[in-house]
Amino acid sequence: MSAALSGIRKMMRYTAWANVKVFDAVAALPPGAAEARTSGAAGSVMRTLNHVLVIDRIWQANLEGRAHGFEARNTPEHPPLAQMREEQAGMDAWYVAYAASLDAARHDEVVRFTFVGGAPGAMTRGEILQHVANHKTHHRGQVANMISAAGGKAPTMDLTVFVRDVEPH
Repeated sequence: MSAALSGIRKMMRYTAWANVKVFDAVAALPPGAAEARTSGAAGSVMRTLNHVLVIDRIWQANLEGRAHGFEARNTPEHPPLAQMREEQAGMDAWYVAYAASLDAARHDEVVRFTFVGGAPGAMTRGEILQHVANHKTHHRGQVANMISAAGGKAPTMDLTVFVRDVEPH
């Protein structure tokens, strides 16, 4: 197996693990804190988590070669935390299984799609998966900052901790 394929599989597993950590920390916040307006790009912890879920669904559809149906990178409303957590866990499981199913040829296959804004795009399946992992890492960092600002305890969710504690060599 190629190093790239092995790496992307690990990143999908890491992402699922880190999302559990972030949802645990959000669930421990005082009532209303996850919904409170913040200066973050999406406006709150919950809207940021919803944005991540929407983007995951968009890329899933692109990888499956079907229309995603979204007209924006977030939705006006979002599900309650417990439901969002369950939906994100399901989406993470899908990405872990998808990455595990790829062989080297499919990893390097170019997928053509249309961005939400209407522009055409093309990336390999591996690049899409790398983007999905990177996108979630970016927003988990934002959420961790919002958790700290709300008086909560930001989770430790570094890749190094995952490798040390979950998937040691």
